[in-house]
Formats: sequence, structure tokens, C-alpha cells
Amino acid sequence: MNHLILLFSLLLAPAFADKDRQKTNQNFSSNSASHKRLKRDWIWNQMHIKEEIDTPLPHHVGKITSSVRNNNAKYIIEGEYANTIFKVEETSGDVYAFERLDREKKAEYELTALIIDRRNNQSLEPPSKFIIKVYDINDNVPVFVQKVFNGSVPEMSPVGTSVTKVTAVDADDPTVTGHATVTYQVIKGDEYFTVDDSGVISTTRADLDRENQSTYEIVVKAKDAPGSSGDSSTATVIITLTDINDNFPVFKYPSFHFRVPENISVGAEVGRVKVEDIDEPQHRNTTYSFVRGDYRDTFEIVANPFTNEGIIRPKKPLDFEKVAEYRFNIEATDPTVDLRYFKVGGSRSISTVTIEVTDVDEPPVFTKLPYEFKVRENDPEIRTLGSVWAHDPDAAKRKIRFIRRRASPNGDYIRVSDTGIIQLPKPLDREFSSSYNITVAAQEILEDGRLSDRESHAQVHVIVTDENDNAPELVYPEEPRVCENAAPGKVIIRISATDKDEISPRGFFKYSLATEDSNFSLVENYDNTANITVKYGQFNRELAKIHYLPVIISDNGDPELSSTNTLVISVCKCNEKGNFTFCEERAKQVGVSIQALVAIFICIFTIIIFFAVIILLILLRKRHKKDLSGLGRNVAEIHEQLVTYDEEGGGEMDTTSYDVSVLNSVRKNGIKPELVPSPYAQVQKPPGNLTSGAGEMEMMIEVKKDEADNDRDLLPYDTLHIYGYEGAESIAESLSSLGSGSSDSDIDYDFLNDWGPRFKMLAELYGSEPNEDFVY
Repeated sequence: MNHLILLFSLLLAPAFADKDRQKTNQNFSSNSASHKRLKRDWIWNQMHIKEEIDTPLPHHVGKITSSVRNNNAKYIIEGEYANTIFKVEETSGDVYAFERLDREKKAEYELTALIIDRRNNQSLEPPSKFIIKVYDINDNVPVFVQKVFNGSVPEMSPVGTSVTKVTAVDADDPTVTGHATVTYQVIKGDEYFTVDDSGVISTTRADLDRENQSTYEIVVKAKDAPGSSGDSSTATVIITLTDINDNFPVFKYPSFHFRVPENISVGAEVGRVKVEDIDEPQHRNTTYSFVRGDYRDTFEIVANPFTNEGIIRPKKPLDFEKVAEYRFNIEATDPTVDLRYFKVGGSRSISTVTIEVTDVDEPPVFTKLPYEFKVRENDPEIRTLGSVWAHDPDAAKRKIRFIRRRASPNGDYIRVSDTGIIQLPKPLDREFSSSYNITVAAQEILEDGRLSDRESHAQVHVIVTDENDNAPELVYPEEPRVCENAAPGKVIIRISATDKDEISPRGFFKYSLATEDSNFSLVENYDNTANITVKYGQFNRELAKIHYLPVIISDNGDPELSSTNTLVISVCKCNEKGNFTFCEERAKQVGVSIQALVAIFICIFTIIIFFAVIILLILLRKRHKKDLSGLGRNVAEIHEQLVTYDEEGGGEMDTTSYDVSVLNSVRKNGIKPELVPSPYAQVQKPPGNLTSGAGEMEMMIEVKKDEADNDRDLLPYDTLHIYGYEGAESIAESLSSLGSGSSDSDIDYDFLNDWGPRFKMLAELYGSEPNEDFVY
């Protein structure tokens, strides 16, 4: 048809050209007189060409023609594809395509036609644009936008339920009938699914069960030109069945057996029963219940939301001595199963559970928890509040001993005997604490007398009831002040009180003044407060700048108690508006507690006793010295004590065998007894020419015996002669310190003072003043 149209256009073109030429000549002859130029036009038909023409190139597209009649006219075309894909014959204006065109790549081309003079390349007509359209032929196969499609649909869905949609695209011209029309067909899996012309895939069966088959893979074909056997393409569709809750849980085993100790904690896990639910986890909502057995008050079964297991827990303590074995049936079901898709096989599963309780050595069990006692405060007659009691739950039935573990407040306020008696060592004070709590431990006494390491505890709560044993006290507000020119009835301050005892809702305080002889009055407010007001007015600061007002406050307790509190009211200068301008600053009252006063008195008393003891010791020492100085002992008495020193050695620290104070008293007091020849001074060393040996000693002994026999004033010499004579061969001569006092030695013994405390005694004996003369 297109070829016919093109041929018809070419045949009519010369006729229109001759007619236009005649009109042009007529216009030219008529315009020659008027010297006017006629407008010229381009003449051609719209150009078309089919795509993919299989004839040899070039392919004729069309012809461009101008009304210009010039032998030197030349046709040219311009544009993006001019002189490459398309070319024009210069003289005739025929346009040719030198490539096979593809409409799917480019459907039309826009070019510009020009006619110029060959001689000077001047344009004979204005340029004109024209379009070459490419006609479509059905040369493309529908292509799916993706090779694999995915879809899902709930299992057991009714027939016709939409699953997903597939799409294929045909690149041919959709305006040409049949060229771009795509049809779909399921060529694999058509027994389960179908597809319509729009590409929507839907189910063809209502019994698609995910538990039997969870995924389906189907193949869909797409083709164009309905009824034709043209080319086609295919795509794979993977369809997943989503789960619905359409299956009940089933126990894995017909029975379960567990063993637990009797001391298992309440709420602890005894064991787990397992079920199978072929639905997906989000649709496993198993519930467990007791079917047969009287132990639903003893145990509970809770489903684990993650594993779907049934966890068995005790709801109360187990006792082997009472029940050693529990047996019951349990049921597992799922209340959320959609009954529309219920399958044959039963809606519940039943299993038998056996729980064996094993015996353990249990701690004592208290018979009552908790324990609570009430006691009046400050009651000296109450010593026993009650008792706690516990027993051995095991078959041994051992005796129980009770021990106090903790106390609040901490202290020895409440005691517990070994038998569990709650005792008060002293009356309780509610103002110190209104309640006392202790923890009592119970332990079994074993056969060997030891206490078991297992114990149980009970809380004992003691409530102290109040008695009216505290008088109300004034709550001191800000410092009360009054203007010296205050008018009668002026409120100075509002006072209130507090009471350490319990105050009942109907309780109240009564206020009164201890004396009416003052310039103040008290007015009750009947809300547990009172106002202090000016009674007469006109205070005189010259007479009193501070007033002390005693206020009596009493409660309505039984017995009624009261206290006297002193308000210190300052009289101040005020301006005309009643504002205080000047007030004396009162000295701050410093209070000392009774405990502090007692501590101060104890310290003072201790200091007094300490100084009294020191003074007494000093007096006794002086008296002792005075007695020693007044003894008036003679030389014989002194000598008597000296000669009793009958041992050699001991050094300067050995002073326990004689009274050194006697020597000191003689030296210090200057007592000079009667001069008596010293027996030690009378003993002289034998001449050096005497032979040493036994004869020399015999002679010394005889001399001493003779002296002892003739001198009746001297005591018998025991071993003193050893110090009097050392023998002829001794280079140290006499070692006796007794004779040194009468010797003519001029040695200064003051250096003994520099030898330390060990030589202090020798320094006192030998370090005499030059003018002192010791006579023995």
C-alpha cells in the first residue's frame, strides 16, 4: 500500500508542476508590467520508508521538488544523517537511503532541503525541513523485564488468589495492530497456577499445603500477534507458599519422667515436655493444661515462647515425707489454629508425666511466718514476749536450737533463747525506735551434739506501743521582737509545740502563761498553735530591753504532761510604720547536755584524785627522810649493818644485802659518830719478807680471833677478814671498800658520775666533797 501511495505521488507530480508553470508564466507576464516578484514554493510529498528492507541498497525514499525553474539549480540536504544515511540526487531531487533502517532504533529523521545556484552557491529558495518516517514491521519478540520472578501466596488459599505479576515488553510499534500485543501462557506448572493476558499469575487449586510443598517453580511464555506462531520468550517464576496456623502440636513422647529433690525452690524448673508443631515458629502457640490428676495446685506448665516446650514448675514446696511421687496427664493444643483449614487427626495431644521426689536433709521449718509481737514501752514487768517454733521436717525429727542472727536497730534490745523464747533484757523506748526487727535462725542439733550447717530463718517484728512519757516542747520560731510603742493586742509571734510521743488525730496542746504579771497575753488558736500578744503596750526600754516569758504547754495524754518553756522577747525601737530600727543583739545561749556534764565531772574528779595521791607520796617520803635523820644511830649500829655484807661480788648494783640509806644519811647529814679505831685500819699487811703460804694465813686468823675476843663492841667477823687482807702476793692489795674511807688516798672519784646509771651507787659513796670526812 505504501508503495502504491508513493507511485501515485510520483505520477501526479509532473501534472501539478505543469499547472504551476502555466500559472507562473501568466503571473510573470502580468507582473512584468508592474515589476513585482512572485513567491516560489517547495513541492514534494511526505516521505516514508519501511525498516529492514531486504532489497539491495540504496533504497529510494522520495523526491523533493522546487517551483524554481533554473537550469543551474542544485538540490542539497542538510542534517544529522544527511550525506551519510540519506543522500539526494542534485538535479532530480530524489532522496535515497544508503543503510537499512531499524525503527526500534530511530523511528523518524528530520532533514533540511535547500536549492542553490551552482555557479555561485546562492540559495534560490529559503531552506525547508522535512521528515522521513520509518514504517514498522513485526520483527521483535516480546522480552521479559527480568528472567526470574518471585511471588508468594498463603497456603490453602482459594482458587483464583493472585500470586504475582510478570511483564514482557515488545519493541515494535504499538500503534500498528498486532505488532506489540503480548500474550502469556504457563507452560510448566499449569496444574497449580495460571496467568492472564495482563501477566497476573493466580492459583488454580485450593489445597496447596506448605507442609507438603513449600515452593513451586513455573515457566511462563510471552508472544505477540495472537493466533500467529511467531517467536516468543520465557521467564521463570518461583512461588513460595507462606505458612498459616493450620496444624496442632503433638507430644514427641507418650510419657515423660522427671526426678527432683524435695528442696527444689518454688518456681524452679522441674523438667520440660517437648512437642512437634510443623507450622513455622511464629504460628506455634502451644498451651499446656492438666487433664487428669489432682496436682494442678502443686505444679504449673508454662510454654517457652522460643522453643515451644512446656516448662514444669512447682507452685508450692514439695515434701518427700508427704508425697514421694506425682503422676498426671497433660494436654497440648493450639487455640489459634484456623479451623477453616483444620486437618483430620485431632485437635489435641495427651501425654503422661511422672515426677519422682527424692529425699534430702532439709533445714528446720518454722510453723508461723512472720512473727509479730506488741509491747508497751518502758514496761519493766514484761520480760517475755512469746516464742518462735520450728520443727525438723525429716524423719529423724531432730531437736532445734534457735540463734539470733541480725537485729534492727543493732543492739542487745531483743534476745532469743536456745528454745526460741523472745526476751527483753530491758524495757524498750518507743521514742528511740517504734519497732524492732530480728532474724532468728533455726538449726538442727545432730546426734553428736554439733549444730547442722543447714538453717532456716524467720523474721520477728516487735512493735512498741506508745505511752505518754514525754512532755510537749516549744518549737522555737524566729527570734520574737516587739516595738516599745506597740499597741495592746498586737500579735508578737505565733508559737507551736511538738511531742515525741504519738499524737492522735484528736490530740491537741494547751498553752498558758506561767504568770499573768507581765505585759504579754496568750491567745489560743485551737489549731495546736497560740499567739503571744501585747497586753498593755508601751514598753520601756530603759527599764528592760529583754523580757523572759515562761509558757506552759501541756498535752491531753494519760497522764497529762506539761513543760515550761521560756520565750525571750526583745524590745526594739521602731519607726512610725512599725518597722524595727534597732534591737540589742542577745548573747547566744550555749547549752550543755547532761551526758557532757557527767563526763566533765568525772574528768575533774580523776584529776583531783591524781594530785592527792602525788601529794601524799611526797609527804610520806619527806616523813621517811625525817625519821632516818632523827635516828641518832651510833657508829656501832652503822657498822653492824655494814659487816652483815658477807658475800663477795655483786658489783655496784648489788645493794639489797644492806641499807645504803644509812651511809647516805651519814654523809649528807654530817653525823660524825664517836671515833673508834677501825678494825680494818688496824689490820696491816705483813712485812714483805714473810713467807707466803699457810703460815701467813694462820697468823692472820689468830690476829682476827684475838681482836674479836678482846673487843666486845664488835660483832663476830664471818668472812669480813677476806676483804681486810688479800695476801702477800696480791698486787691489788686490799679490795675492801670499807677501808677506803679512812685511807689517805687522794683519788678523785667524781669520774664515776660519767660512767652511767650502773655506777651511780658507787659515785654516791665515793664522790664526797673535799670537806666531808666519813668516819666509821
